[in-house]
Amino acid sequence: MSDIQFWTFFFIILTFGIYIFIAWRSRVKDTKEFYVASQGVPTIANGAAVAADWMSAASFIGMAGLIAFLGSDGSVYLMGWTGGYVLLALLLAPYLRKWGKFTVPEFVGDRYSESVRIVAAVAAIVVSFTYVVGQMNGGGIVFSRFLGLNLTWGVVVAAAIIFFYAVLGGMKGITYTQVAQYSVLITAYLIPAVAVAQQTTGIPVPQISYGRILAELDALSVEFGLHEFTEAFAGRDGGQIDVFLVTASLMLGTAGLPHVIIRFYTTKTVRGARYSAFWALFFISLLYLTAPAVGAFTKLNLLQGVRGATVDQLPAWIETWGATGLVTVADGVNTIQSVSNDAASGADLIVNNDILVLASPEIGGLPAPIIGLMAAGGMAAAMSTAAGLLLVISSAASHDLYFRVIKKEGASEGQQMLVGRVAMAAAIVIAIFAGINPPAFVAQVVAFAFGLAASTFFPILLLGIFWKRANGVGATAGMLTGLIFTSTYMIYTLEVFGTGSNDHILGVSPEGIGAIGALVNFTVTIVVSKLTAPPSHEVQEMVESIRYPQQRKVGADV
Repeated sequence: MSDIQFWTFFFIILTFGIYIFIAWRSRVKDTKEFYVASQGVPTIANGAAVAADWMSAASFIGMAGLIAFLGSDGSVYLMGWTGGYVLLALLLAPYLRKWGKFTVPEFVGDRYSESVRIVAAVAAIVVSFTYVVGQMNGGGIVFSRFLGLNLTWGVVVAAAIIFFYAVLGGMKGITYTQVAQYSVLITAYLIPAVAVAQQTTGIPVPQISYGRILAELDALSVEFGLHEFTEAFAGRDGGQIDVFLVTASLMLGTAGLPHVIIRFYTTKTVRGARYSAFWALFFISLLYLTAPAVGAFTKLNLLQGVRGATVDQLPAWIETWGATGLVTVADGVNTIQSVSNDAASGADLIVNNDILVLASPEIGGLPAPIIGLMAAGGMAAAMSTAAGLLLVISSAASHDLYFRVIKKEGASEGQQMLVGRVAMAAAIVIAIFAGINPPAFVAQVVAFAFGLAASTFFPILLLGIFWKRANGVGATAGMLTGLIFTSTYMIYTLEVFGTGSNDHILGVSPEGIGAIGALVNFTVTIVVSKLTAPPSHEVQEMVESIRYPQQRKVGADV
């Protein structure tokens, strides 16, 4: 066993032991604990859990890798995901918490109609399942590299562990496990970043010091056949319009993601939901402000390491990562003269985006304990988000469809929890298959989930809170139109589950189509609502009541 494998085993066994212990101590017996942790989660703990839920394998593993190759265009992920969080915190979260239900479909069911509840439950399952595929693939990459498993078994092992503690502790167990996972992942992310920054520039503040290497990085990138790191609108085929649409899609999708929204149902009060949003933004910013530096430093070290090197002189990390199939050297190449992340580019060295963060300590020549810690951080990121997504799938199937629609609220607590756990098991089996055969890079798969959320949930949630005239017929038509429009374009432009890919229309990528899907949803919902009967007077009064503070009683909290 190598030093890297020893330290990887050490940190993963240690952290997994902590997660399982927390899940066991937090095991639940009723649906309120299972879905919303009895609405008793402290504010700072909920902020850390939101941050862990937010920072998935896409943020931890994939984002810096995409920034490394996209350059400044990679900022779409930073602006989109962060900006969407601000939309969520200002426009949706406090109002949904005040409504006081278990799930997003439950809100739209009460606000609009039973038909909207069914469509929303199905959409929640589709969006969450698409998102969880990216997490499974990210977890599989970690296991396959650091524990010597192939990608298939890596995904299976990751899925089995996630399923164990998600099904045991429900929202309560997931919340406190996510607090521990946030601590692990942010520590694992910051320590290598600080070490590489100190080693490269002599300034241990990566968020500031990476500006010193950009000129050299631009020159090296061009030398290896890549565009300049700082060149605007050069990283995406669709140029400026696609950058705008992807950013908008990520923002609107972020604000509509069910697994993040339900976290705000778990606080004790509406005020607690607002404060937990503040803490979450603070915790998230620690990683998001560091990701561009990680991408720049890693790419610089990568290009410097292979510059002028023959195949026999390449750094050791290329051989070790090559065993996973995620780094390849073209046949017949003697000296590396071109580098790319695109397997179809014909470059001498192909490096998958998703390995750059995990490999950054090795590329930077850091010691084995830091490499092992990075692996544990990657697993923490993948597991924290996957557990929340599985809970959304479970609650949509058991509470919104089985309990509210099929059984007409006639099912017992035990029956609901059994159906929820069976739904989790079914989702995890399908996710294993999709995680082994993902349609794109981790962060891109996740971006598709955001596009689907943008085109389905965000418009009807926003209109449901701020426009009394929106009705069930309009919301149903809007959600279905947005979902069908967006998913059809994604399938048209991607090779997914055996389908062929086609050229992007007007340069719009499948990651950016969600913004147009949201506009379609808004338009259809408004037009159909105006052409049909308005909601009942009681519903309109409920909409008014959630937007305005209640008169506070002396000594009472709100």
